[in-house]
Amino acid sequence: MALLSVVLPSYNEEMNIANTAKTLTELFEKEQIEFELVFVSDGSKDGTFAEIKKAFEADPRIKGAEFSRNFGKEAGIFAGLELAAGDAVVVMDCDLQHPPEVVPKMWELWKQGAQIVEGKKSSRGKESIFYKMSAGLFYKIMSGLIKMDMSSSSDFKLLDRKVVDVLLQLPERNTFFRALTFWAGFDSQTVEYEVQERKYGTSKWNFFSLMRYAVANATSFSTLPLQLVTFMGMVSIIFSVILGIQTLVKYLMGNSVEGFTTVILLILIIGGFIMLSLGIIGHYIARVYEEVKGRPKYVINRVTDNVHGNVTGGWKK
Repeated sequence: MALLSVVLPSYNEEMNIANTAKTLTELFEKEQIEFELVFVSDGSKDGTFAEIKKAFEADPRIKGAEFSRNFGKEAGIFAGLELAAGDAVVVMDCDLQHPPEVVPKMWELWKQGAQIVEGKKSSRGKESIFYKMSAGLFYKIMSGLIKMDMSSSSDFKLLDRKVVDVLLQLPERNTFFRALTFWAGFDSQTVEYEVQERKYGTSKWNFFSLMRYAVANATSFSTLPLQLVTFMGMVSIIFSVILGIQTLVKYLMGNSVEGFTTVILLILIIGGFIMLSLGIIGHYIARVYEEVKGRPKYVINRVTDNVHGNVTGGWKK
């Protein structure tokens, strides 16, 4: 019988672990789906891993790992993919904002031949206007940079074992899971869902964390920002040529240039372009630096007793 693995990255989700394990277990037993739950505590500061161990002791179909520190959601997802043994793997949020009842629909589409089943948001649920604007700006930036429609996409998706193996073979350290599944190709289907309200805890994302996430993923997945540097250089040259012609014409006509306003504005514009260009190039150099060092995506501190062997994508302490 085919096995379904559910990967659940968790950061300070102490209050959600037991409820999530209970909800998913009851659902899969009702649907008669053979399953395992894979919790990955991303360096949580609360008792998240202790709750994962309690869940494992109550049900051996639950396994988990804890990072030595916070390595980020992307690392948590890839660690979960490494630990998952299923023929198909679903990645979803530990707080159940990704509705569990959608998973059986994904499972059925997989059994019909879909190798990737994307969860597509039909509604973002109850969020503040500021957060919705922040998220909207993030997805607009990412859609433009990677040339894919990310407006309704999410990390909530089912992957066939073949797709999981392809993603795990990628040597890069700076990954963007959501976009990599688009990049990988394969036969894909979508299911719509409404983002649910959290039962416990609060969201770990805010405007600044979303913007950092956008910049990190943009520079790890797209070269468009580097092309923007070339564009800004061309604009600067055009400004310089226009000002040069204007200055030459006035010189030949015997008119002196009045004041330094134009020169100051040009210096400010070019200076701004240069500083922005250096910042963009700096981000790419940082990515190259991180990749060249060859450090693992994550370091695992502890695992539950039913996790055996080494995890190739990271180190165990």
